[in-house]
Amino acid sequence: MTEIRTDLDAGSDFDTLCEAATRLIALLPHPPTTLKISHGLASAELTWSDGFPAVVTTSTLSVADDSPSTADEGLIQVRAPLVGTFYHAPEPGAAPFVSVGDTVEAGQQVGIVESMKLMNPIVAETAGRVVEIPVPDATPVEYDQPLVVIAPGASSACDTLFPGPGGR
Repeated sequence: MTEIRTDLDAGSDFDTLCEAATRLIALLPHPPTTLKISHGLASAELTWSDGFPAVVTTSTLSVADDSPSTADEGLIQVRAPLVGTFYHAPEPGAAPFVSVGDTVEAGQQVGIVESMKLMNPIVAETAGRVVEIPVPDATPVEYDQPLVVIAPGASSACDTLFPGPGGR
């Protein structure tokens, strides 16, 4: 069940709330069965079905380098094509290629892997919305390690959270 209050302005504050909820859900070990979001004085409520924890503490939050649940959810992982160092931006101090919540196109550069002093562009294979960047900037990566996770075809964080007609 998903409940959204639509009597409020559906402007950028609501989109920001959806993006924050998307990032939160990406960190959880199990997706909730219920998500309620209110815009006025911002609130969120997550519930789980029996068998999953009702309360998630920071000690139960973990981001695995290779989460099998991502494939099960229909998310696409952009993986390292070689061993090297992953960079979020083209140079130190520059804006990152992408951030969580950004929409990407197929073929768009999402990062760089430096290997043997060569800068290798990392590109998205599909269009969608970035839901997770599990590797910190300037971090060594292994071959086939997930670098960026994309929800294919999602045009906004709210579309990712609430797919289908009349999402909000």
